[in-house]
Amino acid sequence: MEFARLSAPSLKELFVQQVRDKILAGELSVGSRLPPERELARQMQVSRAVVNGGVAELARQGFLELRPRQGTFVADYRRSGNMDTLIAIMDYKGGIIANSEIRAILEVRRALEHLACELAIDCASDEDLAGLGAIVDELGRAETPGEAARIAFRFQHELAFVGGNSILPLIYYSFRSPVITLWERFCSRHSVEALYRNASTLLEHMRGRDKAAVSRWIDQYLNEAIRGSRQIYGR
Repeated sequence: MEFARLSAPSLKELFVQQVRDKILAGELSVGSRLPPERELARQMQVSRAVVNGGVAELARQGFLELRPRQGTFVADYRRSGNMDTLIAIMDYKGGIIANSEIRAILEVRRALEHLACELAIDCASDEDLAGLGAIVDELGRAETPGEAARIAFRFQHELAFVGGNSILPLIYYSFRSPVITLWERFCSRHSVEALYRNASTLLEHMRGRDKAAVSRWIDQYLNEAIRGSRQIYGR
């Protein structure tokens, strides 16, 4: 058995983490100005190159805004953020996601799943659906929440792919990290069997090419997670 090489976080990564955590904790408020890079480097005892690279990374993630000749300001990441922002939030304090953000992810996923299933019913071949069935069978044999969540995501991603829309699978994949985290939580709370039933029932309706039944089932199981008996908010 071989083990991967271990490596400590770089100074840039530590800088990014510290500043980002202060923003998410509210210690650095939206619109506040950061000290100049030279002062940040002095306070944190790192080089200006580390600060410059960290500031650029935080700007890319949507947490900071660089204003020419004015300085660096804390951005409202809800307006300026992207998927990297969401992934960074997932990493904050061990993966705690605000309930409002969980709800938003589920609502977006509901809309995407309606589209993915409609396209798959119209375009997917019987062989494509058989391939989806093999993934669902694998999900039924999953032994841990983490394994089940990863397989369930693979099912959802393949479902988007067989519909023939070239962009939809890319959108699905951009949600990979948060979706796997949330469905792992779902399995831990409500069982792997519940996640398997969601996927297997959906596939059963798809094999019948029944768009109405598919639509009702998507709304049913995602509404249960959003506001019903199988919520996944909080810890």
